[in-house]
Amino acid sequence: MALVLGTEELTELLAEIFPQVAADFRIEELSENHIQMRLLVQDRHLRPGGTVSGPSLFALADVALYAMLMARVGPKALAVTTSASIDFMRKPAAGQDVLADCKLLKLGRVLVVGDVLMRSEGSDKVVARASMTYSIPPE
Repeated sequence: MALVLGTEELTELLAEIFPQVAADFRIEELSENHIQMRLLVQDRHLRPGGTVSGPSLFALADVALYAMLMARVGPKALAVTTSASIDFMRKPAAGQDVLADCKLLKLGRVLVVGDVLMRSEGSDKVVARASMTYSIPPE
């Protein structure tokens, strides 16, 4: 199955559906089973010590899989996270953007499963890993 939405359409869709947070993220790469998203780190994403907070990393992982799902099945705004697990492995670099590489593992009629590896910009070291499942609403 090929992509239904490209980078530009996804960016517009996210801005329409989630205007309150869409400007925090940018799609860097998109292919049939992979998306790379960037968290554009601002002060509001930081925790004491100047590093990116856990909730901000979780949001990045969640948005990445949501966008990957939309790219493959089209605008299904009511798709929801049904399962999520995240491992925080090391402290992100202070004040650096975070990149998330989301790989689509399964695209079913009802459930979508993906893995997300997150790293600070300029580093190959993984700062967090998430495994997530989304439910696609019935037509």
